[in-house]
Amino acid sequence: MTDAPIPAVAGRDADRVIVFDTTMRDGEQAPGFSMSPDDKVRLGHVLAALKVDVVEAGFAAASPGDEEAVRRVVGEVEGPIFCSLARSSESDVDAAWRALRDAPKRRCHVFLGTSPIHRAAKLRMSTDEVLAAVVRAVAYARSRFEDVEFSAEDAFRTEPAFLAEVLSAAAEAGAGTLNAPDTVGYATPGEVTTRFTDLIAALRPRFPEVVFSAHCHDDLGLAVANTLSAIEAGARQFEGAINGIGERAGNASVEEVVMALRTRADHFGVTTGVDATQLVRTSRLLSEVTHTPVVRNKAIVGINAFAHEAGIHQHGMMADARTYEIMRPEDVGFEGSFFVLGKHSGRHALARRAEVLGHPLIGHHLTGAFAAFKSRADQIGEINDQELLAIVEASRPATPHEDRAYAAAG
Repeated sequence: MTDAPIPAVAGRDADRVIVFDTTMRDGEQAPGFSMSPDDKVRLGHVLAALKVDVVEAGFAAASPGDEEAVRRVVGEVEGPIFCSLARSSESDVDAAWRALRDAPKRRCHVFLGTSPIHRAAKLRMSTDEVLAAVVRAVAYARSRFEDVEFSAEDAFRTEPAFLAEVLSAAAEAGAGTLNAPDTVGYATPGEVTTRFTDLIAALRPRFPEVVFSAHCHDDLGLAVANTLSAIEAGARQFEGAINGIGERAGNASVEEVVMALRTRADHFGVTTGVDATQLVRTSRLLSEVTHTPVVRNKAIVGINAFAHEAGIHQHGMMADARTYEIMRPEDVGFEGSFFVLGKHSGRHALARRAEVLGHPLIGHHLTGAFAAFKSRADQIGEINDQELLAIVEASRPATPHEDRAYAAAG
């Protein structure tokens, strides 16, 4: 039995990239990131609000609990295409079907290792056996699902000619999305560009409707760069996780790729359907669910992403935010930029914050307050409003002239 055909995915268009979120599958597989079914439902609602195209809700065959979690997500969340991972076996595909059968839009994501090390050490299969297994699994998945994706695990350590042969066989068997994952974070951006360019050139004439996908890991810190290189080369789906969580060093960070494509639309020339104003909300919920704080300097969603302490930066920001910010904080879900008062801050930032608090500083009062502020910042680091008010009061000048000037300014 097959499910009803789903509408053509927008990512088949030349300028539209499908966002495939694997936070609840690859993200959850990493130590410390396990999620309960309730957690997955909460996260599923937020991912739907974020408007990602595909949500990989789990690996149904991994355990009865994972199958049930996928079933709950698709039963309680509306909007995206829902997906389950499956090894190249009928039993895994059946588990994915049981978990996803109630989803209006569903995808089975079949994978098999293709690199020499995977074939020899893990699978103990020849190239011919791998090809046969891929064809059987994809064809069986296609008999149950209208939408099938195939991933050649460890694609970037696979011989280029064999990788093209495997992906061609998968497309012939019915896979509508072909994923060439950098499973172990081994590739470099230049290699990714070359590999995707060659794959698309070889397969596109025979399979014009197939979507090519990138799934990059961050073992060398190149996941986002490699993902962007794949998109430049013609991939029209990318797979990633919120906050970059995932196996080992993690996946490409969804928020970083999305905002790179948006901020540098002049360079990449593509769009996504993501509502970027939901990125901070989604990041914070995931942090809460996994009990894992986001580091301060995390791109896009870290609390330092739009915070400024250095005096020269604060001065520039007061003149024009574009001096030091290439995107608006409101565009990703922050309320706005903010200044942190610390030892690197300048007189302008100190005076502005004091004025906001109802204590304008001028003349000797500003000079004295600034000197006291610098001394205190060296001792404790960040100066909060309570500390600042104490500094302002303690440094108030005692001379009548300065008092009159202060009162006039106030």
